[in-house]
Amino acid sequence: MTLHRRSPRPLSAALGPLRKAWTPETLLGEIQAVWSDAVGAVIAAEARPVSERAGVVTVACSAAVWAQELDLMSAALVERLNGCLRGGGVTGLRCTARAAE
Repeated sequence: MTLHRRSPRPLSAALGPLRKAWTPETLLGEIQAVWSDAVGAVIAAEARPVSERAGVVTVACSAAVWAQELDLMSAALVERLNGCLRGGGVTGLRCTARAAE
């Protein structure tokens, strides 16, 4: 007797274990890995970290209004990010209004 799945499994289930191996061992790589957990799904859908320099993370936002909101929330977001990171290291956010791609 052969068992058949009724629907395919999500690709994320297969790629999940590989994600850690593919993530660069940099502060930006770690930030990108925890971004959604740290900021929440709503913000993560509208903004993403694209670069980091000396602890300042540049966040690409889908619109100027999102960049302004995140700028106003930056102290709380930095605290939440550092709480999710192994060694902290984020000192600030630089929010830009450009396509989050």
